[in-house]
Amino acid sequence: MHVTVWEDGEGDRPTVVLAHGILTWGDDEQYGFAAQRPLADRYRLLVMDRRGYGRSPDIAHSDWSVDAQDIIGLLGTGAHLVGHAYGGVSAMAAAARRPDLVRSLTLIQPGALRPAERHPVVAEALERARAATATLPVGMTPLEYLRAATGSVGMATPEPTPARLRAAAASMTERPCWDADIPLGPLAEAPFPKLMISGDWTGAPEQYRKYAGEPLIACADFVARAIGAGHVVVPGYYPHTQQPGRVNAALRELWNRADPG
Repeated sequence: MHVTVWEDGEGDRPTVVLAHGILTWGDDEQYGFAAQRPLADRYRLLVMDRRGYGRSPDIAHSDWSVDAQDIIGLLGTGAHLVGHAYGGVSAMAAAARRPDLVRSLTLIQPGALRPAERHPVVAEALERARAATATLPVGMTPLEYLRAATGSVGMATPEPTPARLRAAAASMTERPCWDADIPLGPLAEAPFPKLMISGDWTGAPEQYRKYAGEPLIACADFVARAIGAGHVVVPGYYPHTQQPGRVNAALRELWNRADPG
């Protein structure tokens, strides 16, 4: 697994592990954590490329549970943990398994739909996702998947660079994160501070808001309440890339609270 390390200056400083979502990689400027680079002024940022993504080696099938073990390996003796979308589910699993190694947990619109499946909007989204996965066309190419994953919901399809197509290839074969049965009890009982960051989905294409945004909004609210997390809502639908100033400020506040002084 490849890890990009951002650390400005010298001296011992708190470690932060960041886990990305689908169709991207750790330091990607479009969907990844490039906009969080300024946080390296006071923190040591470990920006992972999940297996099969970015500069990490190929893998037959990416898996949120395996990602969780990779994250645990990066936590060392203790670190702050940030996960977005698919990486948010991996981060939840890692924190539930080893809460003793987590100094704080931040979830940015995690794709953990199953824990909130009693909500009717989430239940419908799960049904659609399961049906879509079961009917994924045989022989579908990464380019076709990239276009379907973005264009079908009114999003502009990103430039199909080799890195983006590789990310699409990994995304289309990975174990679904939305069906992950993550236990929320251990996260609720954990003593570390927790933060949920989500968008209000203003400006999102109508289809994208309906089929992705509404379930993620419901999921974020449910999970935040269930685990006792603070909940910051920012304009837009990709919080850490569209609102990096607000997100970075919220992260600094959380980390300062977790590590006073």
